[in-house]
Amino acid sequence: MRIALGLEYDGAAFTGWQTQPDGRGVQDALERGLAAVASKPTPTICAGRTDTGVHALDQVVHFDTDAVRPLGAWVRGVNRFLPHSMAVRWAREVPDVFHARFSAVRRTYDYWILNDPVRSPLAHARAGWVFRPLDASAMHEAAERLVGRHDFTSFRSAECQAASPVRDLQNLSVTRRGRLIRVRASANAFLHHMIRNIVGTLVYVGLGRHDPAWAAEVLEARDRSRAAPTFSPAGLYLVRVEYDPSFQLPAPSATVPVWLDAYPDQDLRTDP
Repeated sequence: MRIALGLEYDGAAFTGWQTQPDGRGVQDALERGLAAVASKPTPTICAGRTDTGVHALDQVVHFDTDAVRPLGAWVRGVNRFLPHSMAVRWAREVPDVFHARFSAVRRTYDYWILNDPVRSPLAHARAGWVFRPLDASAMHEAAERLVGRHDFTSFRSAECQAASPVRDLQNLSVTRRGRLIRVRASANAFLHHMIRNIVGTLVYVGLGRHDPAWAAEVLEARDRSRAAPTFSPAGLYLVRVEYDPSFQLPAPSATVPVWLDAYPDQDLRTDP
């Protein structure tokens, strides 16, 4: 049978999703837990290969197994063998045509920036930090100029292995909530470092180094050297992966990371 899992993890504890020789990838930790429950090696496929330091609230994974276990065993049983920095949130049996990566129709990421003169230990490795004031309205205006189907070469890393730099960026928004700024991006797929490169460019606009129209100029240039440097991975979260409703996968239990409860002066649990 094929099983789909919803996975949450703190990316600061791992060298990204993909399995590594030293066993420090998210995939390594998950497959060790699955093997303990299934009593045999259990390879996995994920919806999005997050980089080192990138977090997930709703990473979707699938695997095939002939081990007959109640669905609860794939949650509580696997979690027993996982490090504290990750947990399986849910498990569902899915048809063989389901594929965690190729069946996904939309992926949503959030990037959280702490915009405060003094760094916060509670946000360390969980949010980007900019100590100078940012103009979130200007950042949002710049973001709107990037929405749509475009060649995103200017925001693509040199290591990107995608066959085409064209992506359909369905949503890109910037909102401020007190000391925190959230950049939300949704697309069917993203290029390597695409979101972090976009965030770096939006931050330059927010600092007043460029006006919002500059974002469109960078996009049209199709030249990575024209954009701002790649921003830190610390504030990037895979928030949700969406599939055809026929698969009946649950929605994520949270759309913001739990550490934001440390900022009670902001209404962070209600989307604008």
